[in-house]
Amino acid sequence: MRQRTTFFHHNDDAIDPLALKVSGRSITGPNIKAVREDRFTFGLEELPHELQQLLEITPELHLRWIPSTTYDTLASGPWTSRLPAGLHVFYTPQEAENSSDPICVFLHNLVPFENCSESLRYFSRLPNDRFSHSTAYQAYLPLDDLGSFSEYASQYLCSAADDDCKRHIDDLKSAKSLDFSYDTISHVVKITVLWGFEEQPLDVTGHSDHRVEVGLLTPNHPEHLEDYELGVAGLLTVLGEDKKPSPVMFSFPTRHKASTATFNSSFSSPLGLHPTLQLSIESSQPPMADTFCSLHAYFTLPNTIFADKYQFDDSLFLSSKNLTALRYISQPVDLEAPSYVMKLWGSSALLELKPPETGEGFTADIPLHLRYQAPRSGGEASFNLPYPAVFWTCAAEEGTKFPTNPFDRINLGYDGLFGPRTLFWHLNPAPQNGSLMLNGSVPVLDLDKAYWVSTFTGTAVLIGFAWVVWKLLAVFGRSGYGQPTKAEAAKKIQ
Repeated sequence: MRQRTTFFHHNDDAIDPLALKVSGRSITGPNIKAVREDRFTFGLEELPHELQQLLEITPELHLRWIPSTTYDTLASGPWTSRLPAGLHVFYTPQEAENSSDPICVFLHNLVPFENCSESLRYFSRLPNDRFSHSTAYQAYLPLDDLGSFSEYASQYLCSAADDDCKRHIDDLKSAKSLDFSYDTISHVVKITVLWGFEEQPLDVTGHSDHRVEVGLLTPNHPEHLEDYELGVAGLLTVLGEDKKPSPVMFSFPTRHKASTATFNSSFSSPLGLHPTLQLSIESSQPPMADTFCSLHAYFTLPNTIFADKYQFDDSLFLSSKNLTALRYISQPVDLEAPSYVMKLWGSSALLELKPPETGEGFTADIPLHLRYQAPRSGGEASFNLPYPAVFWTCAAEEGTKFPTNPFDRINLGYDGLFGPRTLFWHLNPAPQNGSLMLNGSVPVLDLDKAYWVSTFTGTAVLIGFAWVVWKLLAVFGRSGYGQPTKAEAAKKIQ
């Protein structure tokens, strides 16, 4: 196993190198206000047996988890990419047409995937023509915390007597994001855990069989730095090899940058069964002036709510909502099925917004539709919708390449929809209550009152049936059964 621990801080929060103590395979120092990232790289033989079995027959698997509360990763740092809150699963099976698949069994042990079945019906298929470098399937689960993942990791990665391992894994509960990545090309598993910008204890100890690198980095802005590059400087220590931290300074291209603007999201009132989601953008000023940029919103819609793609065909309608076009929506999206019969997790959609040319703030209105919910006591059902990821996409200069950088993050669901020279400038969500989940409720059949509804409905049906029978009997009493005789027919004519 290899471990890389990075503390990324402001220049003002730097620590005197003399205050750092490197002893054997550990480094300690005073607490530091910084973002912390731990990246672990495992070989397949180091993983739990059931996970080995799954990955040996899996070409590609990526898990991306984001919390439902706001967090800060420093706008000048390399962790600016955004996703809607919850757990995102991107998966390529060995045989796409196989009737059963082991991914759901693994996910059931890891997190409570209630509707995931062995036939991949919970997953939506990604198109090959636009996701040429992405996985074949996608799924999503609203997941507030990593408690279940922490229990799984503690059970399978730590021995019963290793309290230190269990303590570190328990720290996952306070993490601000977690990424799990595997593909057959690298043949290794990379797990990346991120903690937000806050005071962090500087105490890292490495196992004798593991290579552990510890970096204390801060932003660096040399004159030659391009818009698509990120410069850093600081101290680097390889535990067990270095006697003291070594100074480093380097830069690398990055596709994801932080915009200075923020946005907020809310439902317009009244809510109803056809709610309108409002995106309030603080500024419509593009982040780059010398290239073409467009503003997008990427939505992850659970199966309780959906967008009707046919509604976005009218250019006048789109213009009135400050929208340009629906650039992508996952398929299929059933427009009629109630949520309680849906096997699919939901849908994802990419909308291009239409900001004003003045550079001022604006509001975009996105029409959505709620599915009918299952009956329940109280006559009201709640639903949740995560904040979308809102970002500018700008074209980099001709010939610009984005090789894998030390903090790269790919397979985000929307990055494969754009060309290889696209720069993403992410707007920071700024909800008033700090939650990245929108909540709402809709009326449903009240089970406490359903008895009277069924009683009155049954009575009405019986009365209607009796009335029809009575009318038929009245006709039979007057005319009898069958065709009239010739004499009766002639008499009627006369």
